[in-house]
Amino acid sequence: MSQVVWNSHNKDSFDRNWNDFLLNFGLADNKWLSDLYEDRHIWVPIYLDHHFWAGMRSTQRSESMHSFFNKYITPNRSLIQFVKQYDNCLGSREQAERESDVADFHTVIPCATKSSIEAQFQDAYTHAKFKEVQAQFRGKANCITRLKNSALGYSVYEVGEQVSSSIFNKFVVTYDSVAAKVKCECLLFELRGILCRHALSVLSFEQVSQVSPRYILERWSKKVKRRHTHIKSSHDEPLMEPRSKRFDQLVFRSQNICEFASESEELTAILHRAYDNVMAEMEALKAKRKGTSSLSHEDTNLESINELQRPPRIRTRGRPKNRLGSKLEKQIANGTKKKKTKVLSEVKVMFFKFVAIEFIFLVNRLANV
Repeated sequence: MSQVVWNSHNKDSFDRNWNDFLLNFGLADNKWLSDLYEDRHIWVPIYLDHHFWAGMRSTQRSESMHSFFNKYITPNRSLIQFVKQYDNCLGSREQAERESDVADFHTVIPCATKSSIEAQFQDAYTHAKFKEVQAQFRGKANCITRLKNSALGYSVYEVGEQVSSSIFNKFVVTYDSVAAKVKCECLLFELRGILCRHALSVLSFEQVSQVSPRYILERWSKKVKRRHTHIKSSHDEPLMEPRSKRFDQLVFRSQNICEFASESEELTAILHRAYDNVMAEMEALKAKRKGTSSLSHEDTNLESINELQRPPRIRTRGRPKNRLGSKLEKQIANGTKKKKTKVLSEVKVMFFKFVAIEFIFLVNRLANV
């Protein structure tokens, strides 16, 4: 059943494979499967070619959440422990994101091929997403491309992919050289946002050196600005706190303005014009300050912080083991020892007094009983 659902490349092949699946296992009269087939337009991937899912599935959110929190939280935890461990969960996630950002900006994953298109994705995408794209470039080696027809810059290709020693899957790929569009019937890009190996094979056949920006999604760019980093957390860096406060103030005032402007079209138009003017003014000011330093790729302003360099570290010879202390040093050391001994003795006396009083109180209480 999994093969039928995920490896049917068009609606006709799905219907055909589904019927063969029911006949082979004697499930033609199964009501549950019959109901599933009636609702195929809302769950079978080939019927959802007009929806973008970023590679996610219906159960992925809960499964990933469970696997993440199970590392820190167990059912026998108390409520206080839960709050502390939840805070540790957020801290570990933030730390992992920072480490990932550092790796994206300061390390490079080598390209698997000599393709300039692969280098284009290498420069734009994060390491995690580039590895997925790179898998498609490797799979391109198993594809054979054949031109079926072409007219006025619009070409239709048949790409055969060898999945085993004796099995070839065929895919129809169209390429519009005028609009720089490529589409494969496997719909990998439409569903997951990644160009499939079949489309890459056609682009290689057409000797395309750079893909259109429409195929490089900003959501997976290493330079994307994360909006959720403005949310307050106990693990926030001190340098980010002023920005978070400013963000909260702006959001509060913007919400009031938006509620007022949404009452009519005229007020909404006034607010849009004001936003455009303010945005142009802020971009002009930011362009004048291109030389300012930043905390991260999110352009955090650190103008008010001075960069202090550590003093040069000089290795000393150290104090000899048999160094003779001066008379003053010995007197100070002896005085400190006497003070410590005196304090300890006083503490012991107070402790025994307290124990004696408690014992007398307990004896009197038992006598009264």
